[in-house]
Amino acid sequence: MLRHFMRLDIDNDLLTAMAERWRPELHTFHFPEGEMTITLKDVAILTGLPITGDAIIDNSKKPEDGWGPLIQERLGFNMPTTTPVDGVGHPPLNAGQVSVPWLIDHIQMEVNIGPDTPEDQVERYARVYLIGLVGGFLFPDKSNRWIQGMWLNMLLGDWDEIGKKSWGSAVLSGIYRELCTCSRLGAKQAGVAMFILQLWAWEHLPFLAPRDPREFWLPDDELRFVANPPYGFKYV
Repeated sequence: MLRHFMRLDIDNDLLTAMAERWRPELHTFHFPEGEMTITLKDVAILTGLPITGDAIIDNSKKPEDGWGPLIQERLGFNMPTTTPVDGVGHPPLNAGQVSVPWLIDHIQMEVNIGPDTPEDQVERYARVYLIGLVGGFLFPDKSNRWIQGMWLNMLLGDWDEIGKKSWGSAVLSGIYRELCTCSRLGAKQAGVAMFILQLWAWEHLPFLAPRDPREFWLPDDELRFVANPPYGFKYV
């Protein structure tokens, strides 16, 4: 489901208007008709992310020998620590952070995964994809260029533990935090998966939704043939 959300065109005007209605002291939106807020149930229904399980805690202690050996072991490739990328003078692995553009390019260069692909190669590819999805899409920094070390530490760890985390709870708390930050005077940007707030507004405040939400999905032939499209991808 989340891979389809990555094709959603964000309505910045809508999100700005929502942030202006947010009251940090109550964690609710103030509308003429009353107060509303986005809940765990909303996140679970809109995204399919789990809202039960272990809490996601920032234990992003950098390994003593750096991230390089762990990345080599779990992902199967070396990340340069000195070669600049993207024309900005930063290497793809820099001070415990991974370059999002470099990671996306690496994913695109991977061979297609098929039924005969070895299991360890599938796991390596899945880890790379999850790092990009979690660190670069659900919890991006405001530059949209770097994935923080805490996600490396978590997604390069025990494979069986990744799915046991309460990802929906972490996303919701991140949305609350960002709304409290960007509702302040002078704030210009917001991180985290704010697309969820856009879908929430479409669902709960239908007069804000486009007549055909499909106009907000970036070109992708797959979406024309999705039997069960993501929540929010429907007529209202």
